[in-house]
Amino acid sequence: MPLLPAIRTGPPHARAVTAARAPRRRVVTLPFVCAAVLFAACPVHAHHGWSEYDASRTLSLTGAIVESGYENPHGFVRLKTAERMWRVVLAPPSRMEARGLSRAGLRPGTTVTVVGYPHRSDAQELRAERISVEGGAPVELR
Repeated sequence: MPLLPAIRTGPPHARAVTAARAPRRRVVTLPFVCAAVLFAACPVHAHHGWSEYDASRTLSLTGAIVESGYENPHGFVRLKTAERMWRVVLAPPSRMEARGLSRAGLRPGTTVTVVGYPHRSDAQELRAERISVEGGAPVELR
């Protein structure tokens, strides 16, 4: 029994070609639909929520940048303070650029002050709300 109803118009070989292609379309379409669903879910999985950070505790850290990243979804700096090394999560690069914080402002060796919220389970991570580069005006990141 064919998967599609027979087409009564056109030459008989047209019906055979149409019926022969129909199952292949379903087989080819299924992997594409599955892949689309998986890819659509990836950004949601990759991007974390801010509930991982304790907004009831505000920290202010001053130190030297050891390493920086200026890529999506968020920039970061590794900040060496007197007490320890911190991983500071910044805003997306487009927002930092729009607010006046360029990649050049986050060079290793630069002294910065960062105000933000600590991670609930990683004692060495902070989500920055604002950053001041070497005594400059604070740049709001959120």
